[in-house]
Amino acid sequence: MSTFPRAILVLAEHRPETVPHAAALMRDHDAIFLEEPPDASFQQMLRGDLSIEDYVLTLDAEYPAFIHSMCLALRDLSGLGIAIYQVEPYLEHLVAIQEFFSSGGSPEKLDPHHVQYQVYLAEKVATAALLNFYKTATSGSFEETLESVKHFARVDSRRFLVRDRMRAEALAPMIRRFNKSYIEAGQIHYLLWLMIRQDLGASVTVRPHFLMAGVVKSLGISRHLYGPGDILTLRYILRPELPDPMEDLLAARALIYNKLIRKAEMADGNEPYPHIRDELQVIEVVKQLTLKKCAELFPVLRKATTDEARAVVSNVLRSAGRKVFSHSD
Repeated sequence: MSTFPRAILVLAEHRPETVPHAAALMRDHDAIFLEEPPDASFQQMLRGDLSIEDYVLTLDAEYPAFIHSMCLALRDLSGLGIAIYQVEPYLEHLVAIQEFFSSGGSPEKLDPHHVQYQVYLAEKVATAALLNFYKTATSGSFEETLESVKHFARVDSRRFLVRDRMRAEALAPMIRRFNKSYIEAGQIHYLLWLMIRQDLGASVTVRPHFLMAGVVKSLGISRHLYGPGDILTLRYILRPELPDPMEDLLAARALIYNKLIRKAEMADGNEPYPHIRDELQVIEVVKQLTLKKCAELFPVLRKATTDEARAVVSNVLRSAGRKVFSHSD
């Protein structure tokens, strides 16, 4: 009996602890589509012509431990005959724009009818909104900072829509060539699976899959791993024209969340999922904060380190008889 080809959009963040789960799932597919622009050095690394250590050094890697572990897994999978592609046209265009500027080009010389110009405009607006947030968060009032958070989230949501639309269009014809496709994506790209399904029609079965959902459930949590800032952005992506009564509270909680979450890669020999546990704890903590409480905490936490912010919030919640971090930090 013949079956339709199928593809899964695997949603997860770039953390070392996700690699074994991703690699196990990838093994059951004919093709893997990574969330990154094409890179000749990557193919050299897969073939073994370039060491993984040297390959990682060629990258401006925010999460080097993740990349190293993933490269080890991908090299093994490539050796099994699984096709591996880097498909992220938005970032590919962005790299080309940066190279164009570094070689003496200017925005005025970009072709306004070319897709690269669309990428340039999306990045220009998003960067301006992000810089405005940084400036406002440093010296502005709580209310002004909330507005800057919401403005950036709205702009960012439009950038994600452009990026996902481009990726869906690039992926669709490639997915048709394989029986089982694995598509890597960050959790914020949830809508991408619907775009891909729309482009493929009924010829391929497409579904989303949260890679670490089983781990989260095993920890006794029946929820997602979205922080308040991502939830706000996703609401703008999914319902851009509708007013959102939760947006002020989500923006306020996002401010506090960003001060509490540990951003650097973590490795703990006694804890297999340090990032997931940390994210779940911080999400649970900020869910207890009202808009008023966020406003009270904001000036205190504005210039605090992560450890200082955790101590302040823990003391505030503990004094109110509320749940705090499970560890002393």
